[in-house]
Amino acid sequence: MSSPVNYEVRGNIALLTLNSPPVNGLGLPLRQAINEHFDKALADDQVQALVITSAAKLFCGGADISEFGTDKALAEPGLPAVCDRLEASPKLVVAAINGMALGGGCELALACDYRFAHPSVKVGLPEVNLGLLPGAGGTQRLPRLAGAEVAVQMITSGAPINAKKALDAGIVDQLAEAEGDFVEAALAYTQSLLDQNTPVRTCAELSVDTAELPENFFADFRKSIARRTRGFFAPERCIQAVEAAIELPLAEGLKKEQELFQACMSTPQARAQQHLFFAERAATKIPGVDPKTPLRPVNKVAIIGSGTMGGGIAMNFLNAGIDTTILDLSQEALDRGLGVIRKNYEITAKKGKLTEQQVEERMALLNATTEYADIADVDLVIEAVFENMDIKKKVFATLDEVCKPGTILATNTSTLDVDELAASISRPQDVIGLHFFSPANVMRLLEIVRGGKTADDALLTTIKMAQTIKKVPVVAGVCWGFIGNRVLEPYGREAARLLLEGATPAQIDKVLYDFGLAMGLPSMIDLAGIDVGYLTRQGNKEAFYGRDPAYTAICDKLNELERFGQKTGRGFYIYEGRDKKEDPEVMQLAAELAKEHGVTQREISDQEILERTIYMLINEGAQVLEEGIAYRSSDIDTVYCNGYGFPGHRGGPMQYADEIGLDTVLAAINKYRNELGKYGEEWFKPAPLLEKLAAEGKRFKDYAA
Repeated sequence: MSSPVNYEVRGNIALLTLNSPPVNGLGLPLRQAINEHFDKALADDQVQALVITSAAKLFCGGADISEFGTDKALAEPGLPAVCDRLEASPKLVVAAINGMALGGGCELALACDYRFAHPSVKVGLPEVNLGLLPGAGGTQRLPRLAGAEVAVQMITSGAPINAKKALDAGIVDQLAEAEGDFVEAALAYTQSLLDQNTPVRTCAELSVDTAELPENFFADFRKSIARRTRGFFAPERCIQAVEAAIELPLAEGLKKEQELFQACMSTPQARAQQHLFFAERAATKIPGVDPKTPLRPVNKVAIIGSGTMGGGIAMNFLNAGIDTTILDLSQEALDRGLGVIRKNYEITAKKGKLTEQQVEERMALLNATTEYADIADVDLVIEAVFENMDIKKKVFATLDEVCKPGTILATNTSTLDVDELAASISRPQDVIGLHFFSPANVMRLLEIVRGGKTADDALLTTIKMAQTIKKVPVVAGVCWGFIGNRVLEPYGREAARLLLEGATPAQIDKVLYDFGLAMGLPSMIDLAGIDVGYLTRQGNKEAFYGRDPAYTAICDKLNELERFGQKTGRGFYIYEGRDKKEDPEVMQLAAELAKEHGVTQREISDQEILERTIYMLINEGAQVLEEGIAYRSSDIDTVYCNGYGFPGHRGGPMQYADEIGLDTVLAAINKYRNELGKYGEEWFKPAPLLEKLAAEGKRFKDYAA
């Protein structure tokens, strides 16, 4: 096997080229190779300086997190030791950063004497996204080089910065020319340092410059990120580490960093965040489908429908530089839809996130038509019309006639039967569900619904396409609601039932918000539209109302009263703009409905609200998993954390269940089954898979269909 580091001597400079595809992950073999070749360079009297660069398009993607919790993670040399050795080198060490330097890769560069970078690079410390802090000196060296303000922003956000900002901050010492041989330029830069007798330097000689740091900087900074970091463990430890860099000498600061790193490593939050990291990657792997299957080209896309959803979907493709046509039945609707898209882009431009030129480039890719003949040659069509099977079938019948062979025909349905739709045309192999979440140009999740006859190449093409438009794809099977809305149903059902039993909307909201959700269920329903939920339920009435006449009675009553939520100013709450206040009429309505349906009202504990909503969501997830609607439990977690505001520090409902123990979830469900009488008998039936795994002492992540 070839070494993960290529070593050669160019004149009086040793060139160490990281060559461990795909991302130069700093696992044990790469750490050992860096150490070995570092020793070789130190022992060679001809070598006066070392340059570390990469054979890949990126410099280094950071630590190999698959080693976490294994013997390899503890094996010497550890990354902190490698970085400490580079910093203590008696010979000049230059990091020649040719591409992204993230996490441990950035820390490796920070430990070098000087940093030479290509102008296209980005550097960052994203460990906070894995529930950690930089553990190889990043929290101590970065503040000494760039100051506390830049360091704490980068470390707590995990967001990388570009080469120009890194240069201005003092993280990078010099940028290369955009054109030309980068390695030769790095060697020339290093030689110029030698020619000028530039000394080696160490962060141990530097202190953090706090001269211009505001007096209450850290207290104010904590307040500024409190909402964004709610429930997460690592951000506060990141701040404490930067504070230590100010207060302590480097050696003691590095010890403090290690203590804080180890404290993060053992938390449920870190386990949850790392679970989600791997879950997103696992979601693109489809059992039984050859990943090397040739993909269909997607160079032209059409969207049927120019409303809010259609326009939002179109923006994803325009942002990716893909030629996009919107089709609607009237020119008036098209003009309105195109106006909304332009306005959205212009708002983004005013915020400085797009230039005017970029706005015009995107709009130039957008075409509009009222004629199906104009989309005959597109590679992908996404239907985004009203959620009604008959209407969708008419659209698909026309697409079947008009579109060229091989065009992928996608429906943006959130609940309807994709197989029924596919069976209505002559090419079911080309039909797939692409469930975008609203607002479609913002939400990361794309639920890809694989029909019974969907061709493998159509499926893999849409997964790849989702990544191209920067979505997180998750493949679901066909059932009412697929993964997301199917699993959401019992969560919503219990919230509505708890209102009948005596809980208030504000109490339910607070319990769920305190658990970590972006918002509680009554607020979420008001935001989405009470009428939207009502229409969705009508597609599966027998499964719900046929079993329970009181099913979502309070929601249906508010719909009947045309209290649709925020858009009408009244729903579960009274709204003035986005400001809301409690509405006593809702509890009066709930009391009347409870009496009508024979439901006894009582005081409901916060714990009962949490268990009845979250645990029943988990129970339905187990059912979805056992039925094969989801391929793995982590797919459900990916859906919930990216599409439904489930807290990332919990890792998704299934990971949360694994963390607290499936026996805990099962015991609570059985308790309510016994306590809630006829209602409990009807709705609190544990999923067989939950019972099986709990009895075996296993977790959802141990289950493979």
